[in-house]
Amino acid sequence: MVKQFFPVVWWATPVEIQSAIARLHRAGELKDAGRRAALNRLELLSRGWREVLPTDRLRGLAQDLLSQHPLRAADSLQLAAALVWCQQKPSQRSFLSGDDRLCAAATACGFEVVCL
Repeated sequence: MVKQFFPVVWWATPVEIQSAIARLHRAGELKDAGRRAALNRLELLSRGWREVLPTDRLRGLAQDLLSQHPLRAADSLQLAAALVWCQQKPSQRSFLSGDDRLCAAATACGFEVVCL
């Protein structure tokens, strides 16, 4: 049986992705055409994902995660959003990230982590 993939992202994910695209473009690592392609891909992907919205509960959980793991603020919000989405039952739930610290924290929380 094929496992279906329904992406769920934190509310600020589009901002984080645009930040990375802009940084790469400014650094000359991404040309104009690559920048446009990346932004178009972001637009396309965003049509199919669900977003976890900011709440007081999510903020509190993110603050707790900062005490437990060596995360940056934005990363703690990403992980808190994932935990809120799965009702803090991450077993057999996938978590994708390109950040080693975030991958380690998500693994410690019980997610099946794919570190890109």
